[in-house]
Amino acid sequence: MSFGISSMLTKLGALTNSDHAVVVSINIFVALLCACIVIGHLLEENRWMNESITAIAIGLCTGVIILLTTGGTSSHIFVFSEDLFFIYLLPPIIFNAGFQVKKKQFFRNFTTIMLFGAVGTLVSFFIIFFGAKQIFKKMDIGDLGLGDYLAIGAIFSATDSVCTLQVLNQDETPLLYSLVFGEGVVNDATSVVLFNAIQNFDLTHINIWSVLELIGNFLYLFIISTLLGVFAGLLSAYIIKKLYFGRHSTDREVAIMILMAYLSYMLAELFNLSAILTVFFCGIVMSHYTWHNVTESSRVTTKHAFATLSFIAEIFIFLYVGMDALDIEKWKLVRTSPGKSVGVSSILLGLVLVGRAAFVFPLSYLSNLAKKSTTEKIDFKQQITIWWAGLMRGAVSVALAYNQFTRAGHTQLPGNAIMITSTITVVLFSTVVFGMMTKPLVRLLTHPQKYFSSMISSEPSSPKSFIVPLLENEQESEFDLGPNVPRPTSIGMLLATSSHTVHRYWRKFDNAFMRPVFGGRGFVPFVPGSPTEQSVHLPRSPQQSIHQTH
Repeated sequence: MSFGISSMLTKLGALTNSDHAVVVSINIFVALLCACIVIGHLLEENRWMNESITAIAIGLCTGVIILLTTGGTSSHIFVFSEDLFFIYLLPPIIFNAGFQVKKKQFFRNFTTIMLFGAVGTLVSFFIIFFGAKQIFKKMDIGDLGLGDYLAIGAIFSATDSVCTLQVLNQDETPLLYSLVFGEGVVNDATSVVLFNAIQNFDLTHINIWSVLELIGNFLYLFIISTLLGVFAGLLSAYIIKKLYFGRHSTDREVAIMILMAYLSYMLAELFNLSAILTVFFCGIVMSHYTWHNVTESSRVTTKHAFATLSFIAEIFIFLYVGMDALDIEKWKLVRTSPGKSVGVSSILLGLVLVGRAAFVFPLSYLSNLAKKSTTEKIDFKQQITIWWAGLMRGAVSVALAYNQFTRAGHTQLPGNAIMITSTITVVLFSTVVFGMMTKPLVRLLTHPQKYFSSMISSEPSSPKSFIVPLLENEQESEFDLGPNVPRPTSIGMLLATSSHTVHRYWRKFDNAFMRPVFGGRGFVPFVPGSPTEQSVHLPRSPQQSIHQTH
């Protein structure tokens, strides 16, 4: 009996020590996050640095300190977890991207964005896959199969445009910003969908039908994931519009928006869909309908809550990548051939450069052929900026690499270790070196045309510019194109005309059917007793709403 009690106490003591170690680790990591924010703020005006590079640098310094204090046995506080990344860190980043996007610019350039984000990613995927397969087999880096090479293509097709987006201003360079931003989100979704499709692909029997099946599965995931996000956004708008939680508590409005957004992401994960696409389009729909159905205090709260969660998640990811770059366990497996590891990283960087150039310039040329207005065409300097923006690799590449080449953050195979260390090397080099050169390069290549004011944007009621009063007719409508715009008389003419015409028809459909049901700007009636100003929620006619900006 005494033996059993002592054994139980020993286990309890071990559990207590383990919990204490976790608490210590969390304290250190939170302190590092605070340091990243403070130092990033102090370096805000620096032409070379940004918060991503700052977080990586602090992570590297922390890894060195941990290596020294542990005698070279460890370099990180937490072990990387794909679940932590995909379930907790990625959703707020992608949702906020959709929630804050300027929808007018995004959908006006939707065709070009899809060309770059989907078709371009596939081109880059095939170039990296074939290049890696041909070169790495000759280098004998380990026992890598066809599935591994396909995964490498998907891993290094995932871009990270954070550094470029921190430099670009969507009011000064709206076309460039919308293309870089939109392509980045669609690219991440396409890469993850490709990666998941490869995992479920039967590599033992490859023929034309299996390839068509792969393409069909890819398109199915893409379309169904988008529809699920749109459905979740519309459902949240309908619930809030009908029940009007803000009459009694704005907290309930904020809570239902956050939970419905996260529910859309988890439902996509449950049904093995692309959760990135789902939560991105859920964010777009919520900003178009749901956000206008809540009270003013809830608008301010949700706007800042989503942005803050996204900001913390991004800093967390880059901080961890910096620390994990010095993980001694992985480097021990490749220490016998450091030259081979450097060679693999250099080849991957070269394939990324070639794969990026192989679609940016040809697809830009095709996109320009379909545009009549010179202001909407992508000039050569903008093409270089778009090419450069997608050269950096980030957290999605790291997460996919861990998913393919490790188990629970660890690996004992030299070939897998080389791929993990090479991925981290490529991410560090591209983020730090390319990221430091981004701000000077963008300033050199772009000559932004200043608009009236950064506060008076083309979307005065979008979440990013909520302070601007809801103007009646003072803003030029994106859909009020004047009497000289020709009306298409056939499908062929519709496809040949400017996308403004498509926007006009969408706005008419939106005003006639969607907004009366799901709410939105100008279509939310005033409810007595609500904390919202009556002037904001007075119902307006569809004719009045057409003259409002989106």
